[in-house]
Parts: sequence; structure tokens; C-alpha cells
Amino acid sequence: MAAGNESLRLTTSRPASDNASQLLFAADIAGTLVFAIEGAMAAINANLDPIGVMVLAFATALGGGIIRDVLLGALPPASLRDYRYPSLVLGAGIAMFFLHHYVRVVPPTLIQILDAAGLALFAIAGTEKAMLHRMNRLVAVLLGTITAVGGGTIRDMLLAQIPGVLRYEIYATAALVGSICMVMARRIRLSTAWSGIIGAGVCFTLRVVSILRHWNLPRALQ
Repeated sequence: MAAGNESLRLTTSRPASDNASQLLFAADIAGTLVFAIEGAMAAINANLDPIGVMVLAFATALGGGIIRDVLLGALPPASLRDYRYPSLVLGAGIAMFFLHHYVRVVPPTLIQILDAAGLALFAIAGTEKAMLHRMNRLVAVLLGTITAVGGGTIRDMLLAQIPGVLRYEIYATAALVGSICMVMARRIRLSTAWSGIIGAGVCFTLRVVSILRHWNLPRALQ
């Protein structure tokens, strides 16, 4: 009877695990595409050569996830084991290099909104992967935030800029709040999908509203 109960638990838990893995992969791939495009455009705006465009696309799209996987001990990192990640980044970088004249006409606000979408997707992907690795809630939130902002931080450092995460814009804060909301949703036993939707929705909404209404975090008085 005990063996039967154990078998039942394994059978019923497997679909939930599969759903979590599918959500993680979908969010990771979508966020990778958005950030690869953004990284490539940042390189083009900085007048870098094709190699520079590829380097910044890779760093922006995959840097946060690699940092997350290294901290989790999930080695080699998923983006290096699965050919789809570097292939997607390579394709996005090449496309941006040849089509950047068309992308330049896109309003900056729309670019920022797409960046907010990437931020939200990476925040929930990092949080979910941390929870799949049995990390406590605090660590899951921190790794979700690191996944979301890590690539952009590396990009800014390569461009000799102060990373956006260290400035007063509501950016890392949005990822942090979104990760917290996802963890809390899982805490009250909402499904993986609904928890991800809530976390991503909160992160995206907070970031977009802060852009449109020019919200900033307070700075130290000089």
C-alpha cells in the first residue's frame, strides 16, 4: 500500500513538473530573443563591428541566465547545453546588423516596452528555475532578479557605462517585485502557469508605468 501511494504521488506530481519546465523554457526563449535584439541594437548604436554586435547580443541575452545557473550549480548552463539559445541569439544579432536602419525608426518608448517584456520573462524564468532546484523563497527572488538584470549589467559594463540596475530608474525593482509576487502566488498554491502570469504581469506593469509616468527611486541628497 505504501509503495502504491508513493507511485501515485510520483504520477500526479509529474505533470506539474512538466508544466513548470515548459513555462521555464518558454519564458527563457522569449526573454532571450528580446534581450538579444536589445543587445545587438546597443552595439550598433555604439558603432561596434559585427563581432562586437554578436558579443553584446550574447552577453545581454544569456549573461543573466548563465550567472543564475552557475550559482545554482546547474552546469554546464542551459544556454550552453541547448543549441537553440545561441542559435536564436546569433540569428537575432545578424538580423539586427543588416536591418538596424528599419529598427531605428521604432519609437524609443516601444523599445523600452519590449525591454520590460524581456525583463518580466527573465524574472519569472529565474525564479521558477530556482524553485525547481529547491531554493528557499528569498534565494528564488534574488536569482529571479539576477536573471533579469544580469545580462543588461554585463552589456553596460562592456560599453563602459554605469549599469542601469545601479541607477535610480525602476528596473531591478520591477524584477524584484515581480519575483516576489510569483513566489507568493506559489505560496498560496496557485498553479505554475498562474504564478508566472502574475509575476510577469506585475513586473511588466510596474516597469511600463514607471516609464510612462517617469517614476524614479529616490537618490541620496548631495
